Amino acid sequence: MRIGFIGLGVMGAPMAQNLLDAGHELSIHRVTDRTRHLVDAGAVPAESAAAAASGAEAVVLMLPDTPDVESVLLGEDGVLSGLADGALVIDMSSISPVRTEQLAAAVREAGGHSVDAPVSGGEVGAREGTLTIFVGGADADVARAMPLLEVLGARITHMGPAGSGQATKVVNQVIVGLTIEAVAEGLALAEASGLDGERVRAALDGGFASSRILELHGRRMTERAFDPGFRLRLHRKDLRLAQDSAAHRGVALPGTEAVAAQMDAALARHWEELDHSALFRLLVEEPR
Repeated sequence: MRIGFIGLGVMGAPMAQNLLDAGHELSIHRVTDRTRHLVDAGAVPAESAAAAASGAEAVVLMLPDTPDVESVLLGEDGVLSGLADGALVIDMSSISPVRTEQLAAAVREAGGHSVDAPVSGGEVGAREGTLTIFVGGADADVARAMPLLEVLGARITHMGPAGSGQATKVVNQVIVGLTIEAVAEGLALAEASGLDGERVRAALDGGFASSRILELHGRRMTERAFDPGFRLRLHRKDLRLAQDSAAHRGVALPGTEAVAAQMDAALARHWEELDHSALFRLLVEEPR
């Protein structure tokens, strides 16, 4: 398939590589020295988002936030100005569910089709093609997207109409954020009690407290290894989406508010490029 791919960050670059490895033709926008290997592997550089979309059967977006997707889709030389009639836009960014519904309508007005397909699984999942993908869109559009999504993910679930994938991703990020805070607080208490944090983590890993976050991020915490798998600033953005969605739907999220405040405290210490498990540092380095 001829694909325009826009968003070659920590997640996007390995996803693009997997599509190339699967035999798809890619036109990519904003090539840097870090992503030059994609050109070496056969991707064609595009001077604009419109150029990346021109002639493509599908356009994949993997961008940081809602304004980035708005700009790339709707802006001057944006995707919609170059989108072929009937082409499919697959937005794999994590953005506002409400705005996603509006952007899907804009794609339809431009003669295209769209699905929202945000992901979970981090850089490792992007590299290994094992992402969990939450999909929103019409049945026929999702069916068209599936051959590409199956290259990128191991668990792919159609959640409902446009915006449903993004709404599910927001739910995911609420649960992940609160669980990271729970693991951080538990391990901080363990260390303050004179226990070996790693031994506690390993002991709990076989019981009811077991989780992937305890396994992976708990080890990050006990080893004080906070190189980013998923940057704290991006998770804070996702919790902002959750807060906005909760306000729109009339739902209270008191635990989310508390974790968002912890993230704000971490960002105030300029930890935005650290892994989100660095919330642990607030508890052991600067106890309240």
